Amino acid sequence: MIRFENVSVAYRDAAAPTLTAVDLHVPEGEFCLVVGRTGSGKSTLLRAVNGLVPHFTGGTLTGRVLVAGRDTRTHPPRELADVVGMVAQDPQAGFVTDSVEEELAYSMESLALPNPVMRKRVEETLDLLGLADLRHRPLATLSGGQQQRVAVGAALTAHPKVLVLDEPTSALDPGAAEDVLAALHRLVHDLGMTVLIAEHRLERVAQYADRVVWLPGGGLPPVAGEPGPVLADAPVAPPVVRLGQLAGWEPVPVSIRDARRLAGPLRDHLAEPPAVSTPKTVELLQAKDLRVRYSTVDALRGVSLSVGAGERVAVMGRNGSGKSSLLWAVQGTGKRSGGEVAVDGVDPASLKPGPRRKAVGLVPQQPADLLYLHTVGGECAQADRESDKPAGTCREFLDRFAPGVPDDRHPRDLSEGQRLALVLAVALTPSPRVVLLDEPTRGLDYPAKTRLAGALRDLADDGHAIVLATHDVEFVAEYASRVVVLADGEVVADGPTAEVVTASPVFSPQVAKVLAPQPWLTVADVRAALAAAP
Repeated sequence: MIRFENVSVAYRDAAAPTLTAVDLHVPEGEFCLVVGRTGSGKSTLLRAVNGLVPHFTGGTLTGRVLVAGRDTRTHPPRELADVVGMVAQDPQAGFVTDSVEEELAYSMESLALPNPVMRKRVEETLDLLGLADLRHRPLATLSGGQQQRVAVGAALTAHPKVLVLDEPTSALDPGAAEDVLAALHRLVHDLGMTVLIAEHRLERVAQYADRVVWLPGGGLPPVAGEPGPVLADAPVAPPVVRLGQLAGWEPVPVSIRDARRLAGPLRDHLAEPPAVSTPKTVELLQAKDLRVRYSTVDALRGVSLSVGAGERVAVMGRNGSGKSSLLWAVQGTGKRSGGEVAVDGVDPASLKPGPRRKAVGLVPQQPADLLYLHTVGGECAQADRESDKPAGTCREFLDRFAPGVPDDRHPRDLSEGQRLALVLAVALTPSPRVVLLDEPTRGLDYPAKTRLAGALRDLADDGHAIVLATHDVEFVAEYASRVVVLADGEVVADGPTAEVVTASPVFSPQVAKVLAPQPWLTVADVRAALAAAP
């Protein structure tokens, strides 16, 4: 169905080709997962399938890409629209209508399908992706995860033979992500659809993949094969694979079920992890009875939150539970319908922009909203000046998260992960007392997330308070000291990470699922315990 024949892609002024010597065949009815470090060329590979590369993006493509027998060199994207459905990293950028139902119908209208067919497919897609309650909602009022489900649905309604998805679960809560991936799995197995998907949260996707394609980058050709062996050799792999390597399991498992079948001896060898004590800290952030209402929707219903200096708090909950509304209300520029916020005794809403940035730094779900200059170097230099920091401070943060991003690169030409890393660096440059992050791991690979965890841990150790809203349970397990769970705008759980996440099958990390009932959270924890065992 999809065939790459010695394909290389090079962009103007780039030091090296983004893709090199790609020979790949994805047959009909296969679920193919593309993995690699941030900036390794995953998005370029996916966009070459529907002709966006090079017809829209520019650059030079050598070799040949065939989709259902059509050569993308002679068939631009509009002539592949009936064959290939595309879901990009940023769903908002692809929306062309105002409401959920209109967006689902748009691709079919473009293909001139009859009205009865369109109506039937819209209803099927609403049910398939759990969007029926949102059908009349304006797209602008949806959460990031809800928008992502709509983008997947809009691609599905055209019934393409090939579905290409770039980070489709990055903004979805664990339950919604599982629903979307299970739906894609059914389409592959029941209808023979071919799915090509790039994803950094491999713990969600790897178990569904028939094949994994690893892009090493650096001018090296891709490596393709069975999920277990390929992921075991790649620098990006889900925790269950790393746990299997640590325990010496063969073959290396990629699913929780397969790992649990092998985990008995390891569970017997491990003792219960030591209890983690939470020291008392000086209260830095206090929010009391926060309420946020949008039209007829109550986003927050009397939420109270206290965070001490040095605390690392993760706010979790399904899409639309109020996480982003909470962060914006705390930051001071977001809507508040009631309640009080104090950072070091001062309400951030009463401060001017400069002092507010030093009190509270916020990285939003759409990080590009904070970028307005033409180069990476310009953004870094401006952040240093506005924060009264020595030149190079912002650049140092950026290199911790995404090393090697050129100073002369335009921010819009960066990968999603690189762009997020730049915004993180800009937000952290003033060393704000309270750091708020909304889905900070979107587009970041596992090594980049580990670096992010280290940088945030250093800030916490220096007395800053960190609050992050996230669906990334593996990052929470590695980094957070405390978890707050929201549901329908209310706090339903608040406690130490190990207690909260292991009590929930939805928010539990892979290691905890494999080694249950013992409450181990990360591969690093298990490795340290094995090293210390007699």
